[in-house]
Amino acid sequence: MTDNRRAVFLDHSSLDLGDLDLGALHDSFSPLHLHAHSSPEQVAERLQGAQVAISNKVAINAQALAACPELRLILVTATGTNNIDLEAARRQGITVSNCQGYGTPSVAQHTLMLLLNLATRVADYQQAVAAGRWQQASQFCLLDFPIMELAGKTLGLLGHGELGGAVARLAEAFGMRVVLGQIPGRPLRADRLPLDELLPQVDALTLHCPLNEHTRNLIGARELALLKPGALVVNTARGGLIDEQALADALRSGHLGGAATDVLSVEPPVNGNPLLEADIPRLIVTPHNAWGSREARQRIVGQLVENARAFFNGEPLRVVN
Repeated sequence: MTDNRRAVFLDHSSLDLGDLDLGALHDSFSPLHLHAHSSPEQVAERLQGAQVAISNKVAINAQALAACPELRLILVTATGTNNIDLEAARRQGITVSNCQGYGTPSVAQHTLMLLLNLATRVADYQQAVAAGRWQQASQFCLLDFPIMELAGKTLGLLGHGELGGAVARLAEAFGMRVVLGQIPGRPLRADRLPLDELLPQVDALTLHCPLNEHTRNLIGARELALLKPGALVVNTARGGLIDEQALADALRSGHLGGAATDVLSVEPPVNGNPLLEADIPRLIVTPHNAWGSREARQRIVGQLVENARAFFNGEPLRVVN
């Protein structure tokens, strides 16, 4: 390797928990500097003299880019690139490549896990056992909370790309009927139902679409009211897709049978969030970890290596700008 391949990973601890093989990544650069975390104030300083920046969620803004004239490539260890000022990178001639499709099995199984937990009321039954209610029961079992069978139910999907398709296949394996919804801002398709037609007929709704100006608060109070009483809602996409206060209200009112989300509008939720209030019933919140299996994170490493080698060979991959 020549010395014009100096790379800096600004937040490697968000990807590697000490369980990944980073050998090929180190071999792709000369050298690779790893930082567990980087504050906004540290970004420009740490990228000085680097040709390659690697970031998961650390923001690289126009000011930082301007301070790093040697930067040639930004590798994002995720699909979303909203933490990078793409226009500034374009003006500066910096290539930005992301990772794609790495977490499909992990996120798809997490989506079904959340749906199954809601349908079977696992959290409620666990709490009942912990409180001693089974031990005090007059018969062999507790059936205090209604259990829904997924077989024969209708699942509405908003987003039917690689991930949505994987969720659809798993749902169908449980005997569910899958219907697809039209995403605002996209060309109309005959096999996609408008939201107002989709929502009243589904027993469960899962979201797998990107967050943009067309989809922010896609599911608000009006849309939640269109769902059947007792319907389930699962979001493993982006927190801003659902109006969080409206979702909390719909759960408190008893209209929904339950909801689960792996994402919030601000992460981490250091200033609180309507969905973190203690009095919301039938809600599961997981900490944006649906993507985080070891296998998925190792696939990201593999794609980083591919993206770096392709760039240095003059044929960049997964370019987003």
